[in-house]
Amino acid sequence: MENFEIGVILPGIAVQRRDGIDLRAAARHVEDAGLDGVWHGDHLAVGGPIVDAPIALATAAAVTARVRIGVSVFVPAIRPLVWAAKQIASLQYVSGDRLVLGVGSGGGPGQWAAAGVPYDRRGSRTDTALELLPRLLAGEETRLPDEAGQPAVTLAPAVAMPPVWVGNASAAAIRRAARLGDGWFPSLISPRELAEGRARLAGLAAAHGRSAPVIAIGGAAALGTGPGLPSRAEIATGISGAYGRPLAEVMEIPLTGRPKEAAERLDAYREAGARHAVIGISGGDWRTQVDLLAEVRDLLRSADGGA
Repeated sequence: MENFEIGVILPGIAVQRRDGIDLRAAARHVEDAGLDGVWHGDHLAVGGPIVDAPIALATAAAVTARVRIGVSVFVPAIRPLVWAAKQIASLQYVSGDRLVLGVGSGGGPGQWAAAGVPYDRRGSRTDTALELLPRLLAGEETRLPDEAGQPAVTLAPAVAMPPVWVGNASAAAIRRAARLGDGWFPSLISPRELAEGRARLAGLAAAHGRSAPVIAIGGAAALGTGPGLPSRAEIATGISGAYGRPLAEVMEIPLTGRPKEAAERLDAYREAGARHAVIGISGGDWRTQVDLLAEVRDLLRSADGGA
């Protein structure tokens, strides 16, 4: 069976201050623990402090050598396309081709208004970005559809196109992943929902003459049994409130308890088709949580016979 990879969302500013860890130390800790990737979200203005994703990940790339460098998820459509391409190419270059480009079109209308981009154009702009990014990153002369009469643009240095994992579990995201993505990257869904989406994804990809994209899931975890850790119900309540989903629908999504329990839960996602998990830490000391996730990964690897 193909090896299952686990990556971690890098700590936000509040957690960095609480646990006395910066992005450099956090990225090194993930790599030293043996996990597979460091990831960072992409937000313009969410009401709290957050570092710009390309800058955060360039920092992580500079102090690591092996782990994937991932955006969970990059929003190309909220930027001028050439600028988005330049940021992606730069991250791919400084990371030594370790970038994984999660892509989405989310964020509330306020962020799009702040960027001066019409909210109702986010879907079409995302599709255009995914269609043109391979040419832009390859250093090919490219004419942008919204700039009739303007000269074509050529970016340098040319870089390899990173894998594109299309975020979100929506029908539109599955269609986009089947047509334009290398991966499908839904977050906070159940194994049953994942299996259903995988079937739709495979059928749509085949209709486009493409192989089915790889599947990665986004999850939330607070592992261990010590005092002060949030319960599964507490984490699920936060997810329910943040995403407007019924509590019963999300109650089983958070990873809690001992590493063996978390490994069993992730194995259900693997059986449903996932090959990667990107985990956001929802409580507890950040370094300790990374170490416990490394135990989870080791348990999954042992189940594969050490593959």
